[in-house]
Amino acid sequence: MKIAITARVAFTPVEAIENAVVIVEDGRILSVGPRSAIEIPTGAHFIELGDSILSPGFIEIHIHGGAGHDLMDLSRDGLARFERHLTNYGVTSYCPTTVTAPLDVTFKALGWLTEAKSFTSDRSRAKPLGLHLEGPFLSHAKRGVHPPENLLEPSPEMFEKFWQAAQGNVAMMTIAPELPGALATIKLAASRNVCVSLGHSNATLQETKLGIDSGGSHATHTFNAMRALDHREPGILGEVLYNDNVSADIIADGVHVHPEMVSLFLRAKGRDNAVLITDALSATGMGDGKFRLGAFEVEVKGDRCTANGILAGSVLTLDRAVRNIRKFTSWPLQHVIQLATLNPARALGHKDIGLISPGAKADFVVLNSDGEVQRTILGDFIE
Repeated sequence: MKIAITARVAFTPVEAIENAVVIVEDGRILSVGPRSAIEIPTGAHFIELGDSILSPGFIEIHIHGGAGHDLMDLSRDGLARFERHLTNYGVTSYCPTTVTAPLDVTFKALGWLTEAKSFTSDRSRAKPLGLHLEGPFLSHAKRGVHPPENLLEPSPEMFEKFWQAAQGNVAMMTIAPELPGALATIKLAASRNVCVSLGHSNATLQETKLGIDSGGSHATHTFNAMRALDHREPGILGEVLYNDNVSADIIADGVHVHPEMVSLFLRAKGRDNAVLITDALSATGMGDGKFRLGAFEVEVKGDRCTANGILAGSVLTLDRAVRNIRKFTSWPLQHVIQLATLNPARALGHKDIGLISPGAKADFVVLNSDGEVQRTILGDFIE
């Protein structure tokens, strides 16, 4: 059955289509345009969204958990609750993200998260795009809360072990390019279409350039767990902010990065190269208290999550990150939406999500003019 979705405006997000209609069939977009230009198929089922904004579904590429569930260790039911929790905030696709842990724990988590994709036929949940390995190839100097005893020097051989444990289901990897063995590991991962993200790094400018030349194409939570910017040694931050061939993500919760620095980041990376992430923990949506991140405990007070006094992830949601950018900057909502939809899809190499275009998956989030989520629509579960 063909479905016609109408809205006051659709942000594709590269353009704004007023009085929009989107025709969907079998979970894919057939056509999109102003109602005056689109022929409505006979017998189509209408979903009329009135004065709302239709956006592509949000894409979360760095998340550790939520709704009380940690992605390193959860049940089938826990995964289902977590993925439904994501749709409350407009997220339709995500990358389950690991945290540095003993190898046996990491291998088990990779295997579990890969198998979990086939556990259920429930189509009302956010869908995993592939795993994000955050660790263990991180700098001791910039490890954040990642346990130092579990950090490893990167090597193609060790990456291959992770790859096999995940059955090739690795979409993204954070790595410090200055570590011995990092460049060869980056080359191997990039050759397998993994988005290699430079982060948790004390790299100099030259070491960063070598990491990019080897296949690094992205940067993890810019400013956090990175060598500080210096006018004589710009380091990793200087290259990430300057290089237009590198996309970069940021945690826009007002805690990890000052709003003025978020604005600076957006000026440097622009509309096409900036990505919003949450780095969210199991504590997200749960209020204050003590929660788990992998094997260690995190204390949450308001928007601040700490372990032994060090920032440890967030309780940010992606829809709130979108609204925060509007508070921090003068960017219009359409431009901000691109940072949570098309840009993360491009970073991962996906061409059929993150946009409203013929052939793309019919995953949408319905917003009001303030960027608040009214409804999430999954293409293979349109009621």
